[in-house]
Order: sequence, then C-alpha cells, then structure tokens
Amino acid sequence: MQQNIYDNNEFFQNYKNTRLSEDSFNELLEQPAMKRLLPDLQGKTVLDLGCGFGFNCKEFVLAGAKSVVGIDLSEKMIEQAKATNNLNNITYHVMSMMDIDTLNEKYDFVYSSLAFHYIEDFEMLISKIYGVLNDNGVLLFSQEHPIITAVKNDGDNYVKKLNGSIKGFLLNNYADMSIRKEKWFVDGVEKYHRTVSYIFNTLIKCGFTIEAVEEPLPSEEALKMRKGLEKEFIKPTFLIIKARKAIKN
Repeated sequence: MQQNIYDNNEFFQNYKNTRLSEDSFNELLEQPAMKRLLPDLQGKTVLDLGCGFGFNCKEFVLAGAKSVVGIDLSEKMIEQAKATNNLNNITYHVMSMMDIDTLNEKYDFVYSSLAFHYIEDFEMLISKIYGVLNDNGVLLFSQEHPIITAVKNDGDNYVKKLNGSIKGFLLNNYADMSIRKEKWFVDGVEKYHRTVSYIFNTLIKCGFTIEAVEEPLPSEEALKMRKGLEKEFIKPTFLIIKARKAIKN
C-alpha cells in the first residue's frame, strides 16, 4: 500500500511551508517547465493525480477546462484544496491514484506533479491512466529524476574541491530499481527508484507516444532568487514527460 506521509502533522506543516515559498524548487524549476508543456485545455476534462493543495486544478479551470477532478491520498491536502482552490467545476476526492479506474469516467488530459515516484507499481499505474484517457488524450507528469532517486544514502552526494566548490555528483545504485527510504522533514519517507529506460519503455509498452521530455534548468531570474541553484547544471532534480495516448488501429 502507498505510504501516506502527507497526513503526518510534522511532515505536512514543513511541506506546506516549503511549497508555499516563492523560491521553492517547485516554483523555480518544475512548475515553469510543466506550464510550458500544457496542452490546450479549452473545453477539456482533466484529472489531476496527487493534486495536493489544488493550485493546478484551479489554474486548469481558469485556462478553460470544462471540468477538473483532483485526487490525493492525503486528507489534509484535500481539506486545504477545498478551502483555498475550490470552484464549481472542480471535484476533489481523497483516494489513491491506483484506484482511478473506479471513477468510471474518461478524461482528455491527465496531469501529475511530483507524485509518481511514490507509486510502487508504475506499469499498473500507467496502464490505468491509459484506460481513463480518451483517444488522443495527453498525459503530462513530473517526478524526481532517477539520478536523485537512485541514491540510497541521506548524505551529501556532491563531490567538492578543496576550496568547497562543487565539481560533480556521486551517482550510485542506479540499476537497483527498488524502494528508497530517506529523511525529508521526517524519517522513513518512501519513494521508488526506476531507471530512465524503464520509465520510457513502460509508457511505450502501455500504448503511449512520447511527445516531449524536459530536465528543467534554472533561468537567470531563478538563479538570482535562490542561492545554490547553479548545482542544477551538474545534475537534474526533475524529469518531466509529456505523452499521448496512441489511437490503436
């Protein structure tokens, strides 16, 4: 069963403070790239997997989406989403993304921001997403980059020169596709590591055509806003993939 760390009080409060910060990695790196890859949402039906506080659900409606369903395993997240980002054509559910086939609906666009690395059975998830998408529907998701999820220790994996400047990143355990447990605000946060090739091959196997891939780098403005972001030029933090449901003959 998927871990529900976001309903841990200590984790939730720390995550909330980080996520609402204007200089978070989400705001400076991941979200700008995700927004560039969004399809035309006018009149479309949208499913947001791991919707969190519902920021994106609201943005999709403002971009013209006909209806949006946001799901998250965390009751605290959904409570916050309903309180701060609720519109008439948004529906929120407390549920696992592995249960989306029980919604009995079809969508034009499935979106997920930094949630897939919490799912153990990636192939099953992608198969279910394929099943709930309309023909020619689009999947856009981000996750922690496999270079990040590969590392098993909680230490600093940057390789530094004697003067303290960074000269590289120590990658390890890349081929070991298994669970990782790390400290992020609290001990024992569970994530799943998969290689890049496995991710792409699974999407293709399940019937998707890859349309775009990004490993976002900081802009000049972002570099000015957050000290240390230049490390992103040494190793990427996020992997973003846009794929389309292929129409079978």
